[in-house]
This record gives sequence, C-alpha cells and structure tokens, in this order.
Amino acid sequence: MQFIDLKAQYRALKTEINANIQSVLDSAQFIGGVYVKELEAQLAAFTGRKHCITCANGTDALQLAFMAAGVGEGDAVFCPDMTFISSTEPAKMFGAASVFCEILPDTYCLDPRSLERQIQAVLAEGRLTPKAVVAVDILGNPCDYDAIAPICGKYGLTLIEDAAQSFGAVYKGKRACAFGHIATTSFFPAKPLGCYGDGGAVFTDDDDLDKLFRSLCVHGKGPGGKYDNIRVGMNSRLDNLQAAVLLPKLKALRDYELDARQTAAGRYSAAFAGKLVTPFVAEGCVSAWAQYALLAKDTAQRDKIVAHLTEKGVPNMIYYPKPQHTLPVFRDDPSYGEVFLNANDYCARTFSLPMHPYLTEAEQAEVIQAVLEGANL
Repeated sequence: MQFIDLKAQYRALKTEINANIQSVLDSAQFIGGVYVKELEAQLAAFTGRKHCITCANGTDALQLAFMAAGVGEGDAVFCPDMTFISSTEPAKMFGAASVFCEILPDTYCLDPRSLERQIQAVLAEGRLTPKAVVAVDILGNPCDYDAIAPICGKYGLTLIEDAAQSFGAVYKGKRACAFGHIATTSFFPAKPLGCYGDGGAVFTDDDDLDKLFRSLCVHGKGPGGKYDNIRVGMNSRLDNLQAAVLLPKLKALRDYELDARQTAAGRYSAAFAGKLVTPFVAEGCVSAWAQYALLAKDTAQRDKIVAHLTEKGVPNMIYYPKPQHTLPVFRDDPSYGEVFLNANDYCARTFSLPMHPYLTEAEQAEVIQAVLEGANL
C-alpha cells in the first residue's frame, strides 16, 4: 500500500505520458516548448484566471509573488500558524517578518479574526509595515475568502492564495487559484496535480503582473529577451518534460480523479464519524483532499494509533508536527500575544492516512481497521 500511489496513476496514464515524453525527446526542446504553452493555457482556463505562469517549483512561485508585491526589509507578511515553512520562507529571505495567525478550529485554515488582530497589532507597534497576506488552503481545504479578502482590502494588503495543496478544490463556485491578487501552486509529485520532479505556477488576472512574472522567471529579461535585463530576477522555469507529464494528469484530475478523492474521503469519514474528529469542509466548498487528516482525542492516543499503523504496514504521516511559531527559524518574529490554541491543539493530535484517487475499497478497509484497532475503538 502507498500513502500516495503514483505508480497506480502512472499505470492508468502510461500511454499518454509516455507518448508526450517521447515527443519531447524527439524534438529535443527541453526548456520552453509547446507543452509548456499548452499547459499554461489549460491551467488558466481550469482555474478561471486570465494568466498562468509556470515556474520551477511551488516555493519559487511564492517568491515570485513576494517579489511582485515588493516585500522587503521591515515588512510584515501574515500567514496561518499551521502550514509548511515555504509559505513565508521566501519573504523572510527578503528581510520581512513572518507574523503568524491562529487557525480556525474546524477547517484549520487562516482565522480571519486573528488576521485582523495581528494586522492591528503590527500597526499599533509601528515597527513593521503590513504588506501581504498568505492564505493557505491547508490539506486541500479552501480558505474563507469572503472574510479574508475584505480585510486585505481594508488595510491595503496584497492577498496571495497559497494553493499548493488545493489545486482542484472549489470555494463557492470558483476553483482554487482563482483568489487573491496572486495565487500560487505546487506540482510536487505528491500534490493533487503533480509532475515527475519539481514544478509550480503563479496565477493572476493582471496583465502587468503577467509581464512582470515572465520577466522575473528569466533573470529579469526585458523586451529584447534574456540578454536585455531590466531588473534582478531569477532562473525559474517549468521544463517541457514536466509540462508533458502534467497535461494528461490535468485531464485525469478534471475527468475523474477529483471525484475519486471525494469518494475515498467519504468512506473514511463514514467509518470514523463519532469516533475521531473527521475533516470539516464548509458549505459551498469542495476539498481537493491533498491529505486526509484525523484528530485523535490527545497526543497519547495519536501516537498509539500511529505506532499501530506502522506496525501493520499502513503508511501514515503527520501534517504538521509543529506550528510555525515554534520553529527556531522564526524565534525572532513577533507573535503579539497570540496564543495559537487551535494550531497547538491541531499539531498535537493530527495524523494523516493514505489518500489518493486510486485507493481501493479493500485498501481503505485495511486502513480503517488498523486505525480503530490502534485507538481501541
């Protein structure tokens, strides 16, 4: 059994993926190319965005977003406390401070009330300049953009949607990557839409931002090309081979994989309802189910379940074992008195089970039995 079964996916898509890879090898066009252009067009159409700019990985996508927003020394970037470091890591490299916010107790996404408290605390202190908000669609579950977007507008902050885990998710009729001034995603192999290496993308409806991102991705190139450098940029491009792999995967995601993820999540939730805390998806939303995370009653029960799963050969993970504010790299960033009760509690009790579109009922029955045995339920 695999935690995320990329081998099963490859078997299902082998003919299309192999044909595309062979086409790239035959053309010897590895940087840029027809598959990159086609993928960007399809990604933009799928998300309802005007522009999609692919890049080398999801962290680069966030770095591009911070560069476009002008994030730098003395700025504050707001982010949920329960996420992966890449959500604000590039901003910190530019000298900005990461100001973490509480998460909601049900969706585990950014708490809009905590966000506004933290913004007001930064303004009251006067040392940092509020600059951007990174709304992370954690575990594939979309944030409450109806609440978050007005707060960003009120304080003049750039809203960045971090959809690394939520590609394919839906918030009130719109796909993930459709929100914020800028949206970013990752094509790391384990993501809902993953390539066979690293990859990422940036989304926007702004024509000027589109031109800026395309310049930044290629060493700050100008109208004259890569030797006409008009700004400091970076080297961040999705190669043609990865785009060739992603195109059949995008079709599968759209045609049946997202539905299969809902079915798998539904089986888990039915089995664990009333026994463990199952994931909550708000009305009008559809999770991409990048992970299926349960909450045990406490850390002791979680650790016992995880130990039993491991003994039985059932893959499992903890996303994430520590809130961001506890990491040594952020020890000097201000917390402004926020106590992060929900984030601390989540990290103390969470564990994740195998989750992917090719998960069989028999495999899930094995997982469910092992969890219930480990929890003595």
